[in-house]
Amino acid sequence: MKAFRWIALIVALFVVIVVAGAFYELNEAEQAIITQFGKPVGDPVSDPGLHFKLPLMQKVNVFDKRFLEWDGEANQLPTRDKRFIWVDTYARWRITDPLLFFQRLRDERGAQTRLDDILDGETRNAIANHDLLEVVRTTNREPEFDETLPAAEAATLDPIEFGREAIRREILSNAQARTSDLGIEILDVRLKRINYIEDVRQEVYDRMISERKRIATRFRAEGDGEASRILGEMDRELKQITSEAYRRAEEIRGEADAQATAVYAAAYDRSADSRSFYTFLKSLETLQSTVDGETSLLLSTDGEFYRFLKDSEGR
Repeated sequence: MKAFRWIALIVALFVVIVVAGAFYELNEAEQAIITQFGKPVGDPVSDPGLHFKLPLMQKVNVFDKRFLEWDGEANQLPTRDKRFIWVDTYARWRITDPLLFFQRLRDERGAQTRLDDILDGETRNAIANHDLLEVVRTTNREPEFDETLPAAEAATLDPIEFGREAIRREILSNAQARTSDLGIEILDVRLKRINYIEDVRQEVYDRMISERKRIATRFRAEGDGEASRILGEMDRELKQITSEAYRRAEEIRGEADAQATAVYAAAYDRSADSRSFYTFLKSLETLQSTVDGETSLLLSTDGEFYRFLKDSEGR
């Protein structure tokens, strides 16, 4: 009786395992390939829900139906004009034929390894077939004009024939052609980052610094010239103002002297007394301008000044 119970328990457990292994479930983002003893059987299963398989004999290989990511490592690549640059790329891909994908690549890890070879190789070939200008630029745009620079020094850009976007499409097209028999589709490829190697970057920096120094030197020369012009203009205006002031002062002094002379002449013409007084004043002015406190004055009795003093005493 006890042996019968053990047999029944083992049979029940076996039935549970068989029944549990006979069903599998897929969600909306999954698709599957059923293999029997390692070989695919039947068509790919892509409908979500509960599905049946032979227990113990068949295995479910589940793959993602969504867009998948490939992110390459930055590589140092040469351009056609022998300039080395760092190029970092990434791509998006998906599984379009699960059966072919399983037969050729087995799983996503194998697909990532294969994409490393394809995308890195096509990127290297595309970069090597174009000059550096084609890689870093996209269009033949007109550069912005710096109003501080003369027209002769305005920036100009060499024309390009392809550009980075055309190179990206070239990489995508060639990569898609090489993955068409792998059961996958490369949806997009992008150049995530492009940078110069250290030697080229330093050369670019030195050229930029030299250009800025040249412009700064020109600005200093223009500033010095403008300062000299302003100082010269100021000196000229100062001399003009000083000359005009001197001319005006002389005019005023001449007008004052003319008025004084007219007053003196009018006073002299009034009477003899007035003329005598005028003569006396002029004599005093003459003495004041020629004689100081240390001078001894000898007057002759025949002199006009002595006679004038004697006449003044009698009056």
